[in-house]
Amino acid sequence: MAANERPPFDRELTDIADYVMNFKVGRAAIDAARLCLTDTMACALDALDFPDCTKLIGPVVPGTVVPHGSRVPGTKYELDPVTATFGFGAMIRWLDMNDTFTAAQGSHPSDNLAGILMLADHLTRSGTKKFTIADVLEALVMAYEIQGCIAIENDFKEIAIDHPLLTGVASSAVLTRMLGGTHAQVVNAVSNAWVESPLCAIRHAPNTGWRKSWAAANAMQQALRIALMSVKDEMGYPSILTAPKYGFYAAHTGGKPFKFQRPYGDYVLPHSMFKFVAAGMHSQSSVECAFKLHPLVKDRIDDIARIEINSQAALMGIMYKTGPLHNPADRDHCVQYIVAVGLIHGELKPQDFEDDFAADPRIDRLRDLTVVTENPQYSRDFVDPAKRSSANAVQVFFKDGTSTPKIEIEYPIGHQRRRAEVMPVLKQKFESSLKRRFDAAQVARIQALCADAAKLDATPVDRFVDAFVPQ
Repeated sequence: MAANERPPFDRELTDIADYVMNFKVGRAAIDAARLCLTDTMACALDALDFPDCTKLIGPVVPGTVVPHGSRVPGTKYELDPVTATFGFGAMIRWLDMNDTFTAAQGSHPSDNLAGILMLADHLTRSGTKKFTIADVLEALVMAYEIQGCIAIENDFKEIAIDHPLLTGVASSAVLTRMLGGTHAQVVNAVSNAWVESPLCAIRHAPNTGWRKSWAAANAMQQALRIALMSVKDEMGYPSILTAPKYGFYAAHTGGKPFKFQRPYGDYVLPHSMFKFVAAGMHSQSSVECAFKLHPLVKDRIDDIARIEINSQAALMGIMYKTGPLHNPADRDHCVQYIVAVGLIHGELKPQDFEDDFAADPRIDRLRDLTVVTENPQYSRDFVDPAKRSSANAVQVFFKDGTSTPKIEIEYPIGHQRRRAEVMPVLKQKFESSLKRRFDAAQVARIQALCADAAKLDATPVDRFVDAFVPQ
């Protein structure tokens, strides 16, 4: 017979609540968050070009418009905040271009923007609370921090759990605080979020599919539901992590508690990595290598005998994939595919994962000629807190016995160490995304707003979101 005495709440839960209720975010992190905001908006707008994404966006009942609802950027939809969070979250994540944080568990903390922005928009429109973009940036820093600090030392993939669980945990805390929740209500929300433990099978062969592009959106909408219930005093579960037999640790980690490298602060967001192509984060430097080799191989594609990629264990576990690739979600997580496209074309666009483009027989031929091996130093540096590199090296060998130089890139262009280089890339990415959706006058208004930090920070959230509604 089990004793039914309720213990105190697990320390891991109360630490999160202490953080979101008390921490003061520093100016440097807020400055970095502005860049994350505009980059994430660009990713979301670009996804609207793809019907597989847009079919998931909109009201549950067609034609429904919610008064004082959340406006989904880039669309005409005005929805309840939970439904809007799912749609916007799917847009953010769809093309696998939103920023990332490299750790024992790779993740995309920018996924959290979906719930933060949609809830703030709804509350501001309804007059319940007034949020500015400065409030959104502060909430974003906190969500990044919670998700990233848990991910640094804990590999959820190794226990078959998908990383959007961390998105749900982070957002449940931050959204409850945004709703005016108490410390106890935040703890209750976080405890409920840990109950959701999605399988990462949808992200790996042989089951890779579109759900990997809306899994975080699903976690976000559930986090918002939990937050809304928690501020109505929905109960929490004190030992959801530590309970014998049925708690998270007993069920998933062999009883081992999470490890933490650092306390929650404002470390993660400034150390996140931006993407410059729509592919898995571990492969960004391999694409860069392929682009550098393109001029040397573009006229000798048929003469290639072997391609060698040296990589890190993180990539080997998720992007080293042989055999048929069944859909775009499969292809953007196959390092042989993206390197082949980079070598052939010298560029890699989101459309290059679609079926028609992938039918080019040269791509699969190069995939078959590619050998991927782990460089142990790359693997160590990937998790080294002083480096957090994401290294890859690529070399091409020809039938006549000659070869290209071996191109090695330790830090991809979106890494913090190369922030100056990525700034013009992100600026162009944002501008291109805006121009595909809006007319010149609206593009100019959005650019002017986002270029003025003080004005942007002071902008009410509903006015910011309105700027991204097609006129």
